[in-house]
Amino acid sequence: MPQSVVAPRSRIPDESKGDSGIPPPGDRRGLPDRGEHKQRVNEQIRISPIRLIGAAGEQLGVVPTSQALEMAREANLDLVEVAAQERPPVCKILDYGKFRYQQSHKKTKAKTHQQKLKEIRVRPKTGDHDIDTKINQARRFLEHKDKVQLNVLFRGRELQHIEEGQRIILYMMEKLVDIAKVEQAPRMEGKRMVCMLAPKA
Repeated sequence: MPQSVVAPRSRIPDESKGDSGIPPPGDRRGLPDRGEHKQRVNEQIRISPIRLIGAAGEQLGVVPTSQALEMAREANLDLVEVAAQERPPVCKILDYGKFRYQQSHKKTKAKTHQQKLKEIRVRPKTGDHDIDTKINQARRFLEHKDKVQLNVLFRGRELQHIEEGQRIILYMMEKLVDIAKVEQAPRMEGKRMVCMLAPKA
């Protein structure tokens, strides 16, 4: 008995050509983040035309990719795809090596510092010299882009002289006004007066 079951011809070429054909640079609808993982440079940019940005940041309009490549070569620079999701894609003439270094440096810098909350504690009877030392300590924290919480701690009868603690905390705030902004004004929390400072942008 003859068996005439044959796989449809249309399926075989489509699946087998997936690896051997030229990858279609324009087919990115299903891969919105592809450009983030692999940035196309120079001859890797196969779609044409493109929207071109010059080396000085000037808008050069929509041009053929071959013309943009020639302009980049003449300037001894690279043609880099900076917005693959746009139609047409946006490319810029720049030094790719320098560009990659700047991008990695930005990411490293962003990761290296996570803002912390630092506490400075004084008492109503803390001497002026010690208060100045605490102010310098707070200044270092703020310069490092950390937040600072000023605390004046009261014990026993000291609670009857809250104005002395207020004087100290206002003095500290005044000395830090050039580098800090007040995120939370002085207020009493139990047996302590608290003020929150954040570094100025």
